Amino acid sequence: MPYDRDLLLFGAKRHAVLGLDEIQQYGIDSYQDQDYVSIYGLRPPQAHAMGVRMLGRTAVECTRDDLAEAIASDVAALANRCASTSRLVVDPFAGSGNTIFWLLRKLAGARAVAFENDPLVYDVSSKNLALLNLPLRLECIDFPPGLEHVRAAPGELVAAFIAPPWGRALDVRLGLDLRRTEPPVVSIVKEFVRRFDGNPMLFAIQVHERVEPESLTDLVSHFDAFEHKVYELNRAGQNHGALIGCVGWSP
Repeated sequence: MPYDRDLLLFGAKRHAVLGLDEIQQYGIDSYQDQDYVSIYGLRPPQAHAMGVRMLGRTAVECTRDDLAEAIASDVAALANRCASTSRLVVDPFAGSGNTIFWLLRKLAGARAVAFENDPLVYDVSSKNLALLNLPLRLECIDFPPGLEHVRAAPGELVAAFIAPPWGRALDVRLGLDLRRTEPPVVSIVKEFVRRFDGNPMLFAIQVHERVEPESLTDLVSHFDAFEHKVYELNRAGQNHGALIGCVGWSP
């Protein structure tokens, strides 16, 4: 049967562990590519053979390899222009943890902390990530209280990947309204700035190819410098991008 987006996000398969055939069928049905949902640098058959498992909602929501690697490469290129050579990577909405996997690949010597407040997603992702032997601590907690226990060394670059649930923030005509994500992106940035005041910070915010202009203007006003990237990996209208901003330093 077809494994469409609504079935995996809202139906009986939302919190079910998918079989390899289901993951591949979703890729075929939605993107004409059975290997579309590739994570951790592995095609679905390789990942499944290794023991990696995926929930229905994660198959739809995860930042797949092509996109995660592109974002991580651009983050690393900017981070390498910061005077600090020590890096702490934080992902407040980990999901599969695939983007933080790629960030750790691109940011040599970095350490990482990630939060996932859905116990089922956490359970599956923590088992997957344990197979990869990463310098990563994944916690089952919401990010504001979790962030209170994260310590950055003086002068250490704090790199945050921010991809909160979009909910109803994406409008077909206007694009992604960054003020309507859950929670709003600006509030997340402010929380990081409050928590790591005095450290140089780099924010990588996953966005849609179209962003509501006023919400974009509001967000970038909080950065000392920024880059806005769009990755043309899918059909027009289905592409994602990254807004990469610096606080406390300029490249």
